[in-house]
Amino acid sequence: MTHTWTDSYPYNANSCFALHPMYLRLESLGTLADKSRREYYDNLRAELNALPQIDYERVNQAKIEYFREIFAQEGARVVASSDFKAFVKKNESWLLPYAAFCVLRDKFHTPVFANWGEYSVYDKKKVDKFIADNKNEINYVCYLQYNLDKQMQEAHEYAKSQGVAIKGDIPIGISRDSVDAWIDPRLFNMDCQAGAPPDDFSVLGQNWGFPTYNWEEMAKDGFAWWKSRFRKMSEYFDAYRIDHVLGFFRIWQIPMDAIHGLLGIFNPAMPYSVDELRYNYDFWLDIDLQTTPYIMDSFLHDFFGEYTDEARSRFMHPVSYGRYKLNDEFKTQRQVAEYFATQPKDDKNTRLCNGLLGLIDQVLFIEDPDQKGKYHPRISAQFTYTYRALNDYEKWCFDRLYNDFFYRRHNDFWYGKAMWKLPPLIEATDMLTCAEDLGMIPSCVPAVLSALEILTLEIQRMPKDPSAEFGNTWSYPYFSVCTTSTHDMGGIRAWWEEDRAKTAAFYHNVLHHGGDVPYFAEPWVCRQILELQVKSPSMLCIIPLADWLSMDEKLRRENPADEIINVPANPRHYWRYRMHLTLDQLRAADDFNRNLAGMIANAQR
Repeated sequence: MTHTWTDSYPYNANSCFALHPMYLRLESLGTLADKSRREYYDNLRAELNALPQIDYERVNQAKIEYFREIFAQEGARVVASSDFKAFVKKNESWLLPYAAFCVLRDKFHTPVFANWGEYSVYDKKKVDKFIADNKNEINYVCYLQYNLDKQMQEAHEYAKSQGVAIKGDIPIGISRDSVDAWIDPRLFNMDCQAGAPPDDFSVLGQNWGFPTYNWEEMAKDGFAWWKSRFRKMSEYFDAYRIDHVLGFFRIWQIPMDAIHGLLGIFNPAMPYSVDELRYNYDFWLDIDLQTTPYIMDSFLHDFFGEYTDEARSRFMHPVSYGRYKLNDEFKTQRQVAEYFATQPKDDKNTRLCNGLLGLIDQVLFIEDPDQKGKYHPRISAQFTYTYRALNDYEKWCFDRLYNDFFYRRHNDFWYGKAMWKLPPLIEATDMLTCAEDLGMIPSCVPAVLSALEILTLEIQRMPKDPSAEFGNTWSYPYFSVCTTSTHDMGGIRAWWEEDRAKTAAFYHNVLHHGGDVPYFAEPWVCRQILELQVKSPSMLCIIPLADWLSMDEKLRRENPADEIINVPANPRHYWRYRMHLTLDQLRAADDFNRNLAGMIANAQR
């Protein structure tokens, strides 16, 4: 996207079909004729490989530099080959637009295609001419994808020959600055953002910034885009994980002027009319007080602290005794964020900015953007000052409509939506389908996954049963993948140190030990946690490398924080985790490998 470290975030991909050039194995591309350049790259490789974390920018810039040199030396021969021509012909529907996208991105120094002048709106004739006029640059991009495909196919075939299956990932979102959005914007709702409601990862909800899917438009050609996407992945993978499978039931849709996920709504959904609220729940909606930020002088200090007077005078105006409204230029979270992006980054401005963002969250209901006059209860509304202002009976009425809306009202509706979308997609390939079904799970989800034999995801620290503190590994369903951690959370050792009360409950009630709780997750503790997963009835047990290594004092990292891959609440997190051991070191760890093999054999896996 930008040729900077921000590209390390893998869910903001510029294509759902192309592979990332950084994964190319350079040795397979040929040997540079210039000895001094070979030595330069050998030295640079040794330097970069010695780093404890990936230097994303330097690695990618070095590889791009190498690609250019080897393409100048070998490109003409490869491009003229029958294998290359066959690859381009087979993949041209996505490959040539992708190649044009990459060349235009670099020509205009931005992936934001709205800034590409005459190419801002995709026109096939115009793009075909651009491709013809820039043949060498287009061939360069195709050359990279040809080699990526070749290397990935070889890896896949070798894995198969060794009895190893490769599992891929289907992210729920696509980037609004991607080639997919450029060439077929009708398939996406570009006027809103996808995200997730509040959960264990983020109390403010998650805002991914991606457009949502226009499913009605996608259905017109039988979900052809999705099917071709799945079929392309099946060339490399034997199984796949549907990231955020809940998005196939309903997506969390956030308006473009919002920053926090708290201001999102479920789409599709069946919002309440004013009359339904009144006659079915005896809740009398006050549109002015409850659908716009509720701001009272009595709680401003909670948001702004010592800067309360300044915040009151700069950003809001009184509308009645003790009540305020935000000035027009600060009515949306986007306006607030853009204003403070131009201000000095100090404690005062951080407090003022966060305070204003929090005030804008103070609503009980959100009007549906398409069905005017109908309203969604705001997620986690019970934590707002607006809710606190209700009397006890009003709170009871609101809680009733809230629980109906989020936990009962949509079950049949969402079941139908998922069964409309998922069957034709999973039937498009022979890959085993696994779901990431974490978060706010409606009761219709298990029924759909069971009917379609899609494997669920089971994580002991995130039980599906809301009344349970921890998952019971012995009762996991067979059609499931169990694990200790995901890339979105700390490993066993980091989790052990997060919440001492929870750790104690786990130690006593799950591991069934008495006495003092170990301050750190000692190797024997980690081993017991791992054994619970391996012995579970789940069809697949897939454990992160760091958690496998946690049971070996010699192999695991010194600091558990170094094992964290992603912070999902931060879409600009720098993804730079790397293994601290080489594969050769891991293969040579005889004691660890014996213990691991014994554990797996004992569990009859």
